[in-house]
Amino acid sequence: MNANDNSFPVVVTGTIGEATVQTVKARDLHAFLTIGKDFSTWIKDRIGQYDFVDGVDYVTYQDLRSPKSGSTKSRPVVATEYAVTIDMAKELAMVERNDQGKRARQYFIECERKAKQVDPVVALNDPTALRGLLLQNVEKVIALEARVEADKPKTGFYDQFVNADGLYGLQNAGRALGCHPNKFVSWLKQDYVFHQGTAVVPRVRFIQMGVFEVKSTIVDDKARPKTFITAKGLTYFASRVPDRIKFASGEGEAA
Repeated sequence: MNANDNSFPVVVTGTIGEATVQTVKARDLHAFLTIGKDFSTWIKDRIGQYDFVDGVDYVTYQDLRSPKSGSTKSRPVVATEYAVTIDMAKELAMVERNDQGKRARQYFIECERKAKQVDPVVALNDPTALRGLLLQNVEKVIALEARVEADKPKTGFYDQFVNADGLYGLQNAGRALGCHPNKFVSWLKQDYVFHQGTAVVPRVRFIQMGVFEVKSTIVDDKARPKTFITAKGLTYFASRVPDRIKFASGEGEAA
């Protein structure tokens, strides 16, 4: 794969919510993936299927487009565009399950790797760049300290449910997210996990994303898989879990 291939969607720095992140124009990704259905239907279907969140995973904006060749309309057409995070772009590419999807995902991973690289020689010889890097580091430290302080009560609450490996059983993950445990597990079974015999196991792509971890124990000479949600998975589900399965304000699970 050549990351300089002009056919790949362009990755640019943008703002989604309050975060400055690498973004991809979803329409360009749609064209690269050579998907049969029209762009608007495809992106809306994917957002609904995988619970992508406006302002977290993507933002929309209006863009003036020239009329299609041969169209009787002479005025530009206003089109709704989607700028998606590179994480969302990777997931969109992966779920297509074709060669173009694999190429796109590898390309996005390469873009992320390059974005994290900083040439120390260039920085040391460029006072402006060096000052910028130092300021970024100081800002990150301040933000991290503030987040740690703000998260102390939450972390203490989560600690009730985490095991020694830093993993959460499915029901305990539900409790940590303020959900009815059984309703949370039922909700997971809609899209994220499924029964394999008597065991509940996650879909492969969510294991690859680091959302779930599966551990096996030997019982009666047989390997018994058990599914856990990682700390990353807890964050992932926090923005996706529906209100309908959460405890109401002041309500809690009976002791």
